[in-house]
Amino acid sequence: MLKWPIFEKNIGMKEFSDYDDAVADHFKRSNIKAVPVLSWEFNHQFLEMLQAVYTDFTRLEALGSDFKWQKNNWDLKSRLRDETILVTDKSLSIVFASHNLPLMNGYAEADVIGKTPKIFQGKETDLQTSRKIRIAVQNQQPFEETILNYKKDGSKYFCVVKGFPIFDKSGELCHFIAFETAA
Repeated sequence: MLKWPIFEKNIGMKEFSDYDDAVADHFKRSNIKAVPVLSWEFNHQFLEMLQAVYTDFTRLEALGSDFKWQKNNWDLKSRLRDETILVTDKSLSIVFASHNLPLMNGYAEADVIGKTPKIFQGKETDLQTSRKIRIAVQNQQPFEETILNYKKDGSKYFCVVKGFPIFDKSGELCHFIAFETAA
């Protein structure tokens, strides 16, 4: 069994430099000259996530630029890491789905483009909640609701949806954006 010098000391969280030094000393003295494979996988997953966020952000910026969206105060970069973002046109056809969609419900963007968000609803979806969302959309008002949705495999999940109308610079409705998280 390897003895790591760091575990022989009683140090707190503030002494990370001591830990780094101890690990460096251990590897200098050992014959092991490789990096643990687990760190490669973790790093690769992190880089893939960053690339997906950047790609989604670039696509959203282009969509906003093409349709001359009014300025908003959404922090899209942060939201793209933690939430699923859907954008529909004013007739509610989905025109954008972020990379997090398959993680939340199993649907790929290609599965939902051109369809309405009703694709996620099923027989047990609460009609009152659907009605509240529909009224907010008709009135071009923001909303926040928790709704029972269905994954691609048919299993159920609760979804918190924060929806907002998007207006162009002339004040005309052009899109809706929804920030979604599984509840």
